[in-house]
Amino acid sequence: MRKIINSTYITLDGAIENPQDWPSGKHADDGAGGALQVDLLRSCDALLMGRHTYDGFAPVWPTRSGDPYSDQINSMQKYVVSSTLRDPEWNNTTVIDADPIAEIARLKEQPGKDIVQYGFGRLSYALMENGLLDELRLWVHPFFVGRSAEDLMFRETTLSTFDLVGAQPLTSGIVVLSYRAAQ
Repeated sequence: MRKIINSTYITLDGAIENPQDWPSGKHADDGAGGALQVDLLRSCDALLMGRHTYDGFAPVWPTRSGDPYSDQINSMQKYVVSSTLRDPEWNNTTVIDADPIAEIARLKEQPGKDIVQYGFGRLSYALMENGLLDELRLWVHPFFVGRSAEDLMFRETTLSTFDLVGAQPLTSGIVVLSYRAAQ
């Protein structure tokens, strides 16, 4: 069975909103974080998104090419959970608009590589509450943003437990914490 792996950037104060606007850190990046992201993307053949993530990704990624990450994300199958998106422009995109939990469970049963999901919003909580989120990779950035409209990691939900399966410190100061859903 395929796994759903969520990869989310988060600050020390729990912000997940607009990571593209965060400071890049006081330490030089040695490329290890980028290599981890490419490795994750290459281990997957599908991308699962909520509408908010799709709206952020769709205008950007199709304009990029010539590097392993951009080429992979643009060529892979993409699924967007949305009740309002009708005609996605990003190639290989399918809209899931009815009974997303059943459809995503069906996707997990299909043959293929794992499924990556970016961001942590309503879709992520629904996956977690229904036992469909298998792995969580938190990219903990070493600072407090000090503000966030409402996009914090915390939301009221059911108790879900995870087991730590890896911790990768990067020279940038970011630590990637990998958790697997507890059985």
